[in-house]
Amino acid sequence: MIKSWLSRYNLRYPRSLAYMLQASEYNIRDYLDWYHSADDFTRIERRKSFVGTAKGVLLLVAVWLIALLTVILSVVFLLFGVGTARYLLPALMITLLPHIMAYGLIVPLVFIKVFVQRPIEYLEIKKAQRKLKGHKAVKIGIAGSFGKTTMREILRTVLAEGKKVAAPPHSYNTPMSIGRFIDGLKGDEDILVFEFGEYYPGDIRKLCDLVDPDMGIITGVNEAHLKKSESLDKTVGMVFELADHLGIRPVYVNGESELARKNARPGHILYNQKRVGEWRINKQSTDLTGTSFVMEKGERRLELDSTLLGLHQVGPIAAVVNISLILGLSLEQVKIGVAKTRPFDHRLQPTIDDSGVIILDDSYNGNPDGVKAVLSFLSSLKGYRRFYITPGLVEMGHRTEEVHRSIGRNLAKAGIEKIVLIRNSVTPYIEQGLKEEEYGGEVMWFDDGPSAFVALPLLTVKGDIVLLQNDWTDQYK
Repeated sequence: MIKSWLSRYNLRYPRSLAYMLQASEYNIRDYLDWYHSADDFTRIERRKSFVGTAKGVLLLVAVWLIALLTVILSVVFLLFGVGTARYLLPALMITLLPHIMAYGLIVPLVFIKVFVQRPIEYLEIKKAQRKLKGHKAVKIGIAGSFGKTTMREILRTVLAEGKKVAAPPHSYNTPMSIGRFIDGLKGDEDILVFEFGEYYPGDIRKLCDLVDPDMGIITGVNEAHLKKSESLDKTVGMVFELADHLGIRPVYVNGESELARKNARPGHILYNQKRVGEWRINKQSTDLTGTSFVMEKGERRLELDSTLLGLHQVGPIAAVVNISLILGLSLEQVKIGVAKTRPFDHRLQPTIDDSGVIILDDSYNGNPDGVKAVLSFLSSLKGYRRFYITPGLVEMGHRTEEVHRSIGRNLAKAGIEKIVLIRNSVTPYIEQGLKEEEYGGEVMWFDDGPSAFVALPLLTVKGDIVLLQNDWTDQYK
């Protein structure tokens, strides 16, 4: 306790506070949760570092000014105070200085949000709305607890064979980032693809008001971000705000996601590994080189090959095929487009290191459905020694224990030979699940991800497969 408190008096403490607020995406509740759970402020920036954006620098300057002002007031009281207050107030202020800085930082943040950021965002979004309203492109909106970026990139790749397509890059899925993307459009695009991010009720509704999509895709619903949404019913409601906005316009729903399927409405188009709309899917296969399957509808037949890994990709690709044909692409264009789809950064992305070890980087996959899909793929790879490295999943809320014990049980059933767990608050539940299924392989523990990665060359040999499942950011214990 004393060591934890003293760690707040190091010279990097103000920078740590600014970083914590930045890494929490300037959400005050998330920032305070992290602040109160942190036990060593000398080790806050372990995986990432403070980024010197204009907003970040302003807040860093502000926290230093708060510290300086507190110290000056303490000196003033010490020099000019009377009675016991002369000594008591300075002592109290210096003792509480870390809290004064941490909570005081909220004041300039609120000021920046209310008087600077919001007016700018309002003007930018209104400008984007006007520009998009006159745009001729077909607009596709994507919502869901998982798989949005993958769906966006499949759409972009396949549709580009016959249309001019544009989509926001990276994780641009907020009103402001999408507004900036819209501002950069040339106006001659045929199709625009948008990924809608959601944390709280109303988030997707705002994005729908901005974009007004012509069709939508719901990629699935699960416990991702359950800590913020508090219940799966609320999560369903948030994701299906897209369907509420579209009404009778086309909505594709992932039929392999139980919650999405159960909440699909009449007229919604379900997609899965076996069918999408009137198209039947068969001859599905996958390995380390990619995934292939056949789609048939009456006399029409498509033999498709993609370098995306895992049978869980069949449904999303098939949905994109259906959409592409409806939007005017030929069968040949679709086939060529699907062949060009590639594993996306940190989403079951394969590489081979210098020693011949096969690395499957799935570090951006942080949801239960994604874990199940990846384990299914990993279990299908025979003749390899397989390593599974994970720190577990974040933001699972009240289902944290249940989700992670299930991961442990599924790992045991998949027969993965080597399991590497990173010590934190959730991986002991994975261990419990392994024990429940009487796992017979080897479990290795490391204090953090970097330590595990340093040890990997000593543990692996040529031909081994190493799966990196999810990332564990600094704010989680």
